[in-house]
Amino acid sequence: MNNSNEIVESQKSQKLLEQTQQELVGIVEDALRQNTALHEVEQNLFRKVLEIGHHALGMVFELCGTCDKGERLDMENGSQLNKLPELHRREYQSVFGHFELERAVYGSREGQKIEYIPLDVQLQLPKSKFSYLLQDWDQSLAVKGPYTSVSETLQKILGFPLYVSSLERTTRNLSESVESFWENQVDAPCAVNEQLVVYSADCKGVVMRKPSSKNSSEENSSEESTVKPASLESNSKKTHSGKKKMAVVGAVYTIKPNPRTPDEVLETLFRPPSESASHHTHRPKPQHKHVRASMRRDEMDTLQPASNEIFNWLQSEQHQRNPFGSQPNILLMDGQKSLWDHGKETLSNNVTEVLDLLHGSSYVWKAAQVLFPSHGTKENIPFVKKQVECILNGHVDTVIQGLDDMAIHQGLKKKQCEEIEKICNYFKNNAHRMHYDEYLAAGYPIASGVIEGACRHVICDRISIPGMRWVMDGAQSMLGLRCIFINDDWDNFMKFHIEQEQQTLYPIHAANEEEYYKAKVA
Repeated sequence: MNNSNEIVESQKSQKLLEQTQQELVGIVEDALRQNTALHEVEQNLFRKVLEIGHHALGMVFELCGTCDKGERLDMENGSQLNKLPELHRREYQSVFGHFELERAVYGSREGQKIEYIPLDVQLQLPKSKFSYLLQDWDQSLAVKGPYTSVSETLQKILGFPLYVSSLERTTRNLSESVESFWENQVDAPCAVNEQLVVYSADCKGVVMRKPSSKNSSEENSSEESTVKPASLESNSKKTHSGKKKMAVVGAVYTIKPNPRTPDEVLETLFRPPSESASHHTHRPKPQHKHVRASMRRDEMDTLQPASNEIFNWLQSEQHQRNPFGSQPNILLMDGQKSLWDHGKETLSNNVTEVLDLLHGSSYVWKAAQVLFPSHGTKENIPFVKKQVECILNGHVDTVIQGLDDMAIHQGLKKKQCEEIEKICNYFKNNAHRMHYDEYLAAGYPIASGVIEGACRHVICDRISIPGMRWVMDGAQSMLGLRCIFINDDWDNFMKFHIEQEQQTLYPIHAANEEEYYKAKVA
């Protein structure tokens, strides 16, 4: 009987091989006879490959059959399962197309929970109807662009669409593995040879959707809900915008010191756009850069959980990259007090706090607009340049005193004086983070371009595409997956997710499984 099955399988395989060769060669021969354009030949070959793939995968399912293992199965835990009288059907959507599988299933009795499905175990079928390869492809597109674009792209390439709701459910499912993946990641290498470890964080707003009703809010949206769930994202012009909610973005990287002088930085900041900046192309580049983002909220809808998540991660990165504190640690951010407070609470005392120079310089520009309201940007450049030069040389107190004196001598109105006072207070509160002459001599970075780029890459280029709005769960799910993609961890993450899901789906096997297959090939 077994030999007979092997002969049948061999015959089917040979028939598929011959048919494949004939069809592909036929396309080529027809193209040569008819002088078909090469791009049309390529398209015809690709469509035929998809068709052949569907046929081949169908043959796998046909050869496996229903995977009937007999009337009873003895399980490893000592229980005994009965084969249920009815075959159970499930859908399977592969990159080659759609299939419907009929499987023998085992449990205590019909109507009770199905406890074992041999075909699913044998083929390691995924939790959802979508193949792991299709999930990999559609989600690697979804982290880069809207779900509607993903559906259109797959329709064009594979010949079938995927509903947006299906793509969203896959996003939710994959995102459940994000935290455990991060917990099991290989540690970043330790900083060596005087390398700096730089940490940064910032906040960026995400436009949220206004729930149409309590039943369609993100808290109640799920695949099992009887009410149609709210879409994770929407770019419909008809959808009313909700308020923005902030996401906390963190970044960490290792970099070699880059000593500069205040004059070199000043020249760079105020160089005319027409002049070349080629002599700055050899500055050190960030190494092992990783980003994270979170929108988690507590019951009071505060951002505390998100901030805790990001700064706890930065703390773990500090332990991994600089375990002995032998390398300089730099915390480089803008002036948001809550972020500095979190940094002080979580990172070790061996951290140099640096205020982003560009953020500080923006306050000088604000002061110029208050003091010289009739001047344009070009006219204010000499004043701003002089103040920034003082700041770069470590004389922020001089700038504060100068602004105070000018506000008094120019007889500003009360509102203008209040603006100057706010600017001076900003410099006073951050003066201990503005020793730029020392930072430059030590080769420290003084501009937060990395975290600004991270916010743009993580949030603006996907989450905050113009017109797009999110529910909270959807935004959080996408943030995690997008950070994994940006960190170049996508392939490792998909492998991890598949392994984790397989362990959850198929934790036990029939005790006679090995004997069954031994008997089959005997």
